Amino acid sequence: MTIRVIIVDDQAMVRAGFAALLAAQSDIDVVGEAADGRQGVDVSRNQHPDVVLMDVRMPEMDGLAAARELLNPPVGVVHRPKVLMLTTFDVDDYVYEA
Repeated sequence: MTIRVIIVDDQAMVRAGFAALLAAQSDIDVVGEAADGRQGVDVSRNQHPDVVLMDVRMPEMDGLAAARELLNPPVGVVHRPKVLMLTTFDVDDYVYEA
């Protein structure tokens, strides 16, 4: 079974790094990328990943708001991926909210 992953981060270099690491795994397929939370939700709704790797702080829509939207989809949307939050910030509030 292949695990389908989307990478959501506002830094292109970070997305590329995670994509390269994940591509080395035979059972992981990166099926999409996005530069902010809004794009991440849209890509997820189109690609139906198993896992979304999501940065916490991004423009347009942050990762926490995007995760809430993915985990509480509107009526009629049945796909709910697992969301793995990522951050380099040492802020406990992000951990508690995630």
